[in-house]
Amino acid sequence: MAVAVVEAYSGLARQVLAGAARLGRTRLVAVDGPSGAGKSVFAARLAGAVAALSGGDQPPVVRTDDLLDGWEDQFTFWPRLERWVLAPVRAGRPGAYRRYSWERRCFLDREMPVPAGPVLIVEGVSAARAAIRPELTLSVFVTAPAPLRLSRALARDGAEILPELRRWHAGERTHFAVDDTEAAADLVVDAAPSLPHDPDRYYVRRR
Repeated sequence: MAVAVVEAYSGLARQVLAGAARLGRTRLVAVDGPSGAGKSVFAARLAGAVAALSGGDQPPVVRTDDLLDGWEDQFTFWPRLERWVLAPVRAGRPGAYRRYSWERRCFLDREMPVPAGPVLIVEGVSAARAAIRPELTLSVFVTAPAPLRLSRALARDGAEILPELRRWHAGERTHFAVDDTEAAADLVVDAAPSLPHDPDRYYVRRR
């Protein structure tokens, strides 16, 4: 049976900054997990903790949802992430990407800069896929019960996405099983824990 432990974002930030840089001179953190689990919130809080500990700017957080060319691009977006973000940062140069507009169904013209700094966080489904694991300083898998994840996603994006969302969830399950994502993660986070804690400062780890 998994044991749940409350841990501080500040401690995790310290671990990241003390870790080896494997994407060139940058420490790459991948926050993976199924849709609606709480990956975005976890990534934002970790970025804030890294900034507080280092006394600098928050590290960039790249959301893979911003790189998808629509629903059918669930896992095939990776070359775009590699070309626009990972390859430049690996070479010590700043990257930049164009965000996909789900309303307009196209990539926007404005580029989002990604500095080649000490830490880069990539958040989204398949962010910790096997292809990038050798270059990760930390891999995180955020999870929560399926009914809660579904209700979160529908509350965020509207009930009209339900047919696409069900296909998306089926794709996630297949990917995670084949990729062995959760078992390979350095850290598994329970984003719907029963343990009392301050969620702004602490998270609940499964181990």
